[in-house]
Amino acid sequence: MTASLHHIVIDTHDLPALARFWAAVLKWRILSEREREVVIGPDAAAPVGICFMPAPETKSVKNRLHLDLTTQPSEGEAEIERILALGARRMEIGQTGEESWTVLADPEGNEFCVVRPKATLIG
Repeated sequence: MTASLHHIVIDTHDLPALARFWAAVLKWRILSEREREVVIGPDAAAPVGICFMPAPETKSVKNRLHLDLTTQPSEGEAEIERILALGARRMEIGQTGEESWTVLADPEGNEFCVVRPKATLIG
């Protein structure tokens, strides 16, 4: 048997709030909500979900791992504005302005990117 990805785990102070933020961003739903674990995904049969677990410490450095989201080519800026309205904020981490991505952070400061679709990067 080969190992497969089951969940991406994000440590958080406010499990329900951060889970609801990410569920809204991804247009997923809450699949399981317990005191020390909240799981979101597109549906219960999805092969991968995101699991939120409690963490006592606050985030203090840049993520070692982050999520890259993408959109349809014509929806990039509108989608970034939608995500900002949900509670994300823009992050400056040394970008030049020529990148094919926009760096954002979720309400607890976890960085993630909205990248142009691969089709727009070819050629």
